[in-house]
Amino acid sequence: MPTRTARTAWNGDLQTGSGQVELSSSKAGTYEVSFPKRAADDAQGTTSPEELVAAAHSACYAMSLSNGIAQAGGTTNALDVQADVTLGADPNGGFKLTGIKLTVRGEVDGLDNDAFQKAAEAAKAGCPISKALAAVDITLDAALER
Repeated sequence: MPTRTARTAWNGDLQTGSGQVELSSSKAGTYEVSFPKRAADDAQGTTSPEELVAAAHSACYAMSLSNGIAQAGGTTNALDVQADVTLGADPNGGFKLTGIKLTVRGEVDGLDNDAFQKAAEAAKAGCPISKALAAVDITLDAALER
């Protein structure tokens, strides 16, 4: 399997500095980052490590769930996956990811709700990003829509 690369160029200290995150492998873009905007409710057009983790997790989870649905005998018509990644204080100092909430709404043929829930839970446990983030509390809200 290939290795994917991103890089960050940072200038200044934590509170007044800023940087640019470049998605190097895909060349999909370069995005502004800063700590004050990372810690603010309004990101003001900048991204953050948490948003990038959320993007990675939602994409990975969608891929894993679509595979699990197929293995269970279903057909995925559409999945809408949202990952909410929360940054909070670490009791040992500094900050840490304090939780991730995965929300998925699926339009699936050939599976009942129980089979969909089973596939959704298996995808949460089995997707590589979930595995990498095992130290973070990950919750799941999965619903089958017809």
